[in-house]
Amino acid sequence: MEGRYKRVLLKLSGEAFGGEKGSGIDPEFLRYISNEIKKVYDEGVQLAIVVGGGNIFRGIQGEDIGIDRATGDYMGMLATLINALALQNALENIAKIPTRVLSALEVRAVAEPYIRRRAIRHLEKGRVVIFGAGTGNPFFSTDTAAVLRAAEIKADLIIKATKVDGIYTDDPKKNPKAKKIDEISYFEALNRGLKVMDHTALTLAKENKIPILVLDVFKPDNLLKAVRGEKVGSLVRD
Repeated sequence: MEGRYKRVLLKLSGEAFGGEKGSGIDPEFLRYISNEIKKVYDEGVQLAIVVGGGNIFRGIQGEDIGIDRATGDYMGMLATLINALALQNALENIAKIPTRVLSALEVRAVAEPYIRRRAIRHLEKGRVVIFGAGTGNPFFSTDTAAVLRAAEIKADLIIKATKVDGIYTDDPKKNPKAKKIDEISYFEALNRGLKVMDHTALTLAKENKIPILVLDVFKPDNLLKAVRGEKVGSLVRD
C-alpha cells in the first residue's frame, strides 16, 4: 500500500530517548523506535528526523546553575547530536536502514554539515536523514528547528511524537475532564495557547502550510498509520 504522505519530518523529543526516567539514553527506546521507523521506511516514505536533547541537557536549565542562555542553548544543541548519533547507530544496526546525520553546527568528525540540497539528495536516495544541533542558533527550540527543516525540504507532514494520543483542552493526566481535539487550525491553536509546539514553531508552520500531526509514538504502528493517512492523533492545519 502506498502512503498518502511521500516526505515526512518526525520530531522526537529528548525525553523520549530517556525512556521511563526521561534522562540518559534508554536502549529499549532505541530498539522500539528503530522498528517503528522501519515500518515507515518499508512503506517507501522519505523520512527526516529532528531530535531534541532534553534527556541530556536543556539550554534553559543552564541559567539555574549560572550558565548564560546562549551558552546553555549551544550545550543543548550538542546534546541533540549525541541523541542523533545514538539513533543513527540503532537505525543502521537494528533496522538496517542507511542513515545520515546532518548537523547545523560544524562537527565534521561525527556528522555532515547541514546543506539543504544534500539533505534532499539523501532522502531521494532512500536514506533516513537525522537533523542535529537544532537550527544552529541559540534562543530557538528544536520544535522550531523541526518546522524550519520541514519547510526547507518541502515535507508533506510534520509528526510530533509524544506520550499522549493527541492534543487535549488541558493536561489529561491532571484533568480527567480534558477533551481530545481531533483537528484544529493553527490560528485557534495559537489563540488558545495549546501546547502543540511553541509560538514561533506554530507560526512558521502556519506560514508554510505544513500540517502537524501530534500522536502517541509509544503505541505500536501509530507512525505507520500516520504516514498512510489513517485517522490517528490530532491534526493541526488551516
